[in-house]
Amino acid sequence: MKRAGCLVLSLLAVAPVATAAVYLLSPDSKDDGSSALPGLSASSTAGGDGRSAAERKADDEVIADLPPGLAAPKKKELAQQIVASAENSTLDWRGQYGYIEDIGDGQGYTAGIIGFCTGTHDLLTLVERYTDDHPGNGLARYLPALRKVDGTQSHEGLDPGFTAAWKAEAGKKAFRAAQDEERDRVYFDPAVRLAKLDGLGTLGQFVYYDAMVFHGPGTGPTGFYGLREAAMKEADTPSQGGREKAYLDIFLDLRRKAMKQKKSDIDTSRIDTAERRFLYDGNLSLKTPLTWKVYGETYKAP
Repeated sequence: MKRAGCLVLSLLAVAPVATAAVYLLSPDSKDDGSSALPGLSASSTAGGDGRSAAERKADDEVIADLPPGLAAPKKKELAQQIVASAENSTLDWRGQYGYIEDIGDGQGYTAGIIGFCTGTHDLLTLVERYTDDHPGNGLARYLPALRKVDGTQSHEGLDPGFTAAWKAEAGKKAFRAAQDEERDRVYFDPAVRLAKLDGLGTLGQFVYYDAMVFHGPGTGPTGFYGLREAAMKEADTPSQGGREKAYLDIFLDLRRKAMKQKKSDIDTSRIDTAERRFLYDGNLSLKTPLTWKVYGETYKAP
């Protein structure tokens, strides 16, 4: 089974903490009522990235004293494998740089290691940033078309050559590195950082990361930040004195509901027989060996 599908992705990289008080949202984000961030305090919305300089410095000091968690090289590798099992039905996430197809989810082409989409701005941003560093690359000529179809499911100006150009460019080390960088900048780093500030261990950091990948950094009810806000209304995070397992259980409940809200018949096994299984097994540090199921297939990490 290929790809669960792209859902909500932001137009801009989201700040690595509570998000910016003002940021642009993708067309799909508007469907879930996204506008400004719900429930942020005045101090949280001070400054361009949602935190004052003093707050950001304090956050950095807190994180510096914490274990690397999901950011440790072996754990980060494991995280990419678990995500790839749900996104591409494989543990070989490095084999997905050249992946590209329209999966019929209304977001145009889905491509690359994290499911960048032509309809949700992140693929456009990736190609723009890559072209800034590598002018004249094989994808640069499609930038006018990518800007035109941004926010739609259209292939206008992309067919028939864009998919072949993407696959060819994925053979280059520089473009693979650009995909890694964009994945980290938009999804991995903000999710792990915020999870650490919420007092979550390695599993909780992965739960945030996978939610960021699937739901995107939107602030409405079905976006990552909206889901976090809703979970915090029902339970305290560990940094607020709450129980980690109880908080994550509620977060996963809300996330599963959001997935069903978007598509009633969607497969939720990435939660049901993967993340929830890790949680109920008490594996908060995401220790290996690890066994999980997605779409009925069993995966193992030694």
